Amino acid sequence: MDIREAAAAYESSTQFFLNLARGVAPEQLDVHHENGWSARQIIHHVADSEAQSYARLRRLVAEPEGSLIQGYDESAWAECEKLGYQDSPVENSIAVYAAVRAGSLDVLKRLEETDLEKSGEHSERGKFTIETWLQSYIKHPLDHGDQLIRATKGQE
Repeated sequence: MDIREAAAAYESSTQFFLNLARGVAPEQLDVHHENGWSARQIIHHVADSEAQSYARLRRLVAEPEGSLIQGYDESAWAECEKLGYQDSPVENSIAVYAAVRAGSLDVLKRLEETDLEKSGEHSERGKFTIETWLQSYIKHPLDHGDQLIRATKGQE
């Protein structure tokens, strides 16, 4: 993997999701397929997930090989009323997403190819390298961006 190309793909996927999230009309925020998340829920999930990714990248870069990379129960977070996935305004989550992605991009631009193999131990996935992290978080906003498009149309 070429680190510069990967950083550019990371930045591009960031903008893809930001453009979509910022473009959701207020009346579309709570539209969803019967079994799917609403646009509001997707935006809150992506912000929380990316905040986790921000911390994970820093652990992978700064801590010793094999450090614990903690997973989390995203469904529990989405269902927790106090986290507000069902009714909280999305502006703060969009701002969190933009900020943590920008912060992670800053780190990525400092990495070298040899850094990609540095790893931690993910609590759910096992060995977790910076390259794995990068592949996952290039794809994450693309997948949820597509989900966001479908949600605003009431499709699964």
